[in-house]
Amino acid sequence: MMQAMIFAAGLGTRLKPLTDVMPKALVKVGGKPLIEHVVMRLRDAGFDRIVVNVHHFAGMITDYLERNANFGTDIRISDETAMLLDTGGGIKQAATLFDADKPILIHNVDILSNVNTAEFYGAGMANDATLLVSDRNTKRYLLFNNDMTLVGWTNVETGEVRSPHAGLDVSRCRKYAFSGIHVFSPRLFPLMETFPEKFGIMDFYLKVCDKVKIKGIVKDNLKIMDVGKLDTLSDAEEFLACCDTGRNAGNP
Repeated sequence: MMQAMIFAAGLGTRLKPLTDVMPKALVKVGGKPLIEHVVMRLRDAGFDRIVVNVHHFAGMITDYLERNANFGTDIRISDETAMLLDTGGGIKQAATLFDADKPILIHNVDILSNVNTAEFYGAGMANDATLLVSDRNTKRYLLFNNDMTLVGWTNVETGEVRSPHAGLDVSRCRKYAFSGIHVFSPRLFPLMETFPEKFGIMDFYLKVCDKVKIKGIVKDNLKIMDVGKLDTLSDAEEFLACCDTGRNAGNP
């Protein structure tokens, strides 16, 4: 069994005015809603349980999934209509919906990529968390030591550094950009008990990375598109066709 979580609760403000009348998850690319693209890719990769969190136009998402018989998968809904919980809080609330003995692939609903999710999931099983990263230019980098253990984060423009390791020498760290796709072990749920109801998952990782095994995996040929902006929608169909050509092929 493999299990995943799709973050579909966001307000989708960057996709206004489309998201004034529908959730981001139902915005169409290539004639199909984003959530269908992600669910089908996960299903075809072998994921048989998928948790979807909902908030903005929650009923539209649940109705769509029900009308399509959950696309033949075991889909469970984590309802955040009372309050949007952010990425960490969303995972924490959904804890009881997962098999406690299996890791969880975390995937944003507005991310399209050429990632072999099954291989990445398998590669992450030995860790408490595994982050898919790439060597691309950005202002914000995750920091790793030589064996790709997470040790911190930095904003190279402002010089800000966040790390539980006092006196971390950023110049000696390996810097990679986060893709937004990661594998989370249920072993981490007890460490979330002291966190508030709403918090970001990266805030959590950066506070506990000195206590647990959080690793990065580099995908050098990573092709990824954040479809969370209006100006990316027109390019997304071509991107999907490109990714489908090499779908689930090669290394994670």
